[in-house]
Amino acid sequence: MSSFDRTRPILDAASPSNAQPIDPTIDDPNRRRRILIAVCVALMAVIAAVTGLNVAQPHLALELGASQSQVLWVINIYAISLAALLLPLGAVGDRWGRKPVLLTGLAVFGVASVASGLAPTVGVMLAARGLSGLGAAMIMPVTLSVITSVFPAEERSKAIGVWTGVAGAGGVLGMFLSAVLVDFLTWRWLFALPVMLVLIAFVLALRSVPNSRQVFRHRFDGLGSLLSLLAVMGASYALHEGPAAGWTAAQTLAGLALGLCAFVAFVVWELQQAEPLLDIRLFGRPRLARGAVSLVTWFGVQAGVFVVLYPFFQAVLGWSGLRATLGLMPMALLMMVFSGVAPRLSARIGPRATIASGVLLGGAGLALMSLLVSVNGGYLSVLPGMVTMGVGMGLAMAPSTEAITSSLPQEQQGVASALNDVTRELGTSLGVALLGAVFAAGYGGALTPRLAGFPAEAAVLAGQNIANAMAMVDDGRPYGRALYQIAQEAFVEGWRQSMWAGVAVMAVLLVFVIPRGPAPRAPGQAVRTPPGSNARNLKP
Repeated sequence: MSSFDRTRPILDAASPSNAQPIDPTIDDPNRRRRILIAVCVALMAVIAAVTGLNVAQPHLALELGASQSQVLWVINIYAISLAALLLPLGAVGDRWGRKPVLLTGLAVFGVASVASGLAPTVGVMLAARGLSGLGAAMIMPVTLSVITSVFPAEERSKAIGVWTGVAGAGGVLGMFLSAVLVDFLTWRWLFALPVMLVLIAFVLALRSVPNSRQVFRHRFDGLGSLLSLLAVMGASYALHEGPAAGWTAAQTLAGLALGLCAFVAFVVWELQQAEPLLDIRLFGRPRLARGAVSLVTWFGVQAGVFVVLYPFFQAVLGWSGLRATLGLMPMALLMMVFSGVAPRLSARIGPRATIASGVLLGGAGLALMSLLVSVNGGYLSVLPGMVTMGVGMGLAMAPSTEAITSSLPQEQQGVASALNDVTRELGTSLGVALLGAVFAAGYGGALTPRLAGFPAEAAVLAGQNIANAMAMVDDGRPYGRALYQIAQEAFVEGWRQSMWAGVAVMAVLLVFVIPRGPAPRAPGQAVRTPPGSNARNLKP
């Protein structure tokens, strides 16, 4: 979504060039229902691809000969490319026609998913996953744009609620079906699910979705798009490489410099544009800024924890993919339950106190997972931390999202939705990069001093990832059991370091939220427009 509502909506059943300025809503309720189904199926394909590959980490590492760092890159390159391209490609859809961009994105995503399932090497897999992120970035913002452009105001909130529910259900569905496919077939069949969803969505969209777009007075913000891409990629690369290579290593500093310079240039450039890719002035609204920071942090920590939890269940405890997914359910269910509790609690004690309570519980949960985790303790050693963190996530995420949406007037809710998507995907990519890299560095650092006396080849394989050490036991190697036990202990040490990194991140967020978090807004209080913005002061 573009960040200014200074555009004229138009709808065209044929092509953008012949579009006429008519009412963008669709009068036929049955067609609106078909449109909603089409975009929700497309969204489910994108969301399922985010979570599915976590289940297959050990299998992917063994078959492709990938190190722990490479496995993290395979998982994270999708989230990074999606986060980096979400705003630019959302704006492309607004300008050039949402239907052709949606169909193109589905085609790209489908081809990339097939390539991922057939990938013979890590390099091919990385390229295919990056291409999947490109297709997803064309799909995800357009699905919401289509809803806001074709549904009348009285039905729009309900349709967006369905869209939001599908986004959450898609993640759970992706985890469960991916686990079943990994356990009963192979990890390569993980990509059959998004391919099937893409085919269904393509047919439905081709038949039902209209070609809505916006008319802009200014050219597309190409330079802003490039700078935003460089900023996300540079920051993600630095966070991914820093824990392993060192924070003063040349490649880490180069990534930080690229990300920081691109970010500063992006802010300066966007402030000068009449129709910017992202209106930086919006972040002058304290509620919106605090909500965005909170969501980036939460989605980052959650994604980073999931990256470590799955291999702990599978490679350390020896669980199947389906059992590992079921093991995550207490945290996921508590998050859903307390997401429903959070609005009522927020109304009683205020959003600031609610978010702060959630952040405090989240940090406590990470600390418990670090202090109690052990190989012999098994699942029960991590369950208290998972439960505590699930409650914290539920309490903090809902009011943080509301802080973004309530900061903007009704006419700019499309902007709020786009910002919510960007913070979610950016947080996911940064969290996997940071916590995953801290874990990988901790695992390698704890394992290397203990490898004396083992064959050189076996030591190298175990150093790459714990799945290789587990495979040596299955192969019946005489030293396999001893090496695997050492790898398990090293994994737990890497786990502890990554969880403490998460605690540090949550502590910084708590300091940020307590004095400056979203404060309660009095009934009837108008949403203020920051200086320089063209939006009117409206009642929220």
